[in-house]
Amino acid sequence: MAARPGFRLGVTGGIGSGKSTFSAMLAERGAALVDADALSRSVTAAGGAAIAAIAAQFGPAFIASDGAMDRERMRRLAFEDAHARERLQAIVHPLVGAAIAQACRQAQQEGRRLIVLDIPLLTESKHWPARLDGVAVVDCPPATQIERVRERSNLQEDAIRAIMATQSPRLQRLAAADWVVFNGAGTTLADLRTKAHQIARSFGL
Repeated sequence: MAARPGFRLGVTGGIGSGKSTFSAMLAERGAALVDADALSRSVTAAGGAAIAAIAAQFGPAFIASDGAMDRERMRRLAFEDAHARERLQAIVHPLVGAAIAQACRQAQQEGRRLIVLDIPLLTESKHWPARLDGVAVVDCPPATQIERVRERSNLQEDAIRAIMATQSPRLQRLAAADWVVFNGAGTTLADLRTKAHQIARSFGL
């Protein structure tokens, strides 16, 4: 795929795939990094743009004592109630989308060759494909996802599988990929960094 200045590369993968680690490795080579998760946390932090609407939609019980969204309470509700998840997304996604667009404009003004958008739910979204120039999927088997998440978050397997069930199936993610970066159990950080640097070099980084 031919690269052009300000190329918008969406990086995605299932939970535990290592997509954020891979995105950070691209940033090491000079790519601009736009982290959708970080932006989402910022709009639901104390004083964030989504807080008033969340309190109005879900009630004050979903706002923690520090003024931020109670992420654990909301996470439980969202996993149990698909309609609640959609209501939350209707509040948060437009705000995050606007913040991402602003970050991309800033990177383009700075003349950055590659803009990496770390987007967990890229293939679950209908609007992202039209806003990106390419997609890299960081891929690993489901068993590896479960083991990694268990080690880092101390979650039980059923809880991890519940999260995975809200994400696109592995084959759906792979079908959307312009680049597939395999990051299975035997892949070391050095291996992953080599793959990141190979992609970065194709953009002149």
